[in-house]
Amino acid sequence: MNVLVVDVGGTNIKILASGQTEPRKFPSGKKLTPEQMVSGVKELAGDWQYDVLSIGYPGVILQGKIATEPHNLAKGWVGFDLQAAFGRPVKLINDAAMQALGSYEKGVLLFLGLGTGLGSAMVVGGVVVPMEIAHLSYRKGTYEDYVGVRSLERRGKKKWRQHVKDIVARLTAGLNPDDVVLGGGNAKKLKKLPPGCRVGDNANAFLGGFRLWGLEASPVSQPSDEH
Repeated sequence: MNVLVVDVGGTNIKILASGQTEPRKFPSGKKLTPEQMVSGVKELAGDWQYDVLSIGYPGVILQGKIATEPHNLAKGWVGFDLQAAFGRPVKLINDAAMQALGSYEKGVLLFLGLGTGLGSAMVVGGVVVPMEIAHLSYRKGTYEDYVGVRSLERRGKKKWRQHVKDIVARLTAGLNPDDVVLGGGNAKKLKKLPPGCRVGDNANAFLGGFRLWGLEASPVSQPSDEH
């Protein structure tokens, strides 16, 4: 069985099929509709063989279906039938949860994705627990307002790094994880990692997608871009 993993981000859509080593990508953004995503993936994966799909989605997934519209893409995702659109079985998972699953080693893992927004998930004893920490209140806004890409651009790296450190400390104190992984394209912009943290490879999102179907995969080449 060949699995196609689709990582839907606010900046790029990234894909990889089992048996392949080089991920492919195309730009997303606030005007991207689900129809455009499907069309783009089909075109980009046109010469790959795949039987099923894992799709990491930047929003809430309930009972295998999209429950909320994305904050960084166009609307129209809730109620959209991705399985019918692709004509193959699809497993949907929150995008941060997919990367968390691919990053998991043991115990209790807290994953924070520093990308276009703020992704979050936990893995407890191998079971994925999706979270939506990004939109909780923090200072004069939300966590995402202070550690998402727009904050990085507006406030600069120094203040952004301070907010990342503060938020990681708050969440670590409250959730008491054994392991903290900072993923997403902006994790590499941290000059010094907060205590107890390690940087996750964005390629772990693909591994998480393969694991959804019971597959393991060897490391892949990672395109140099931000989530």
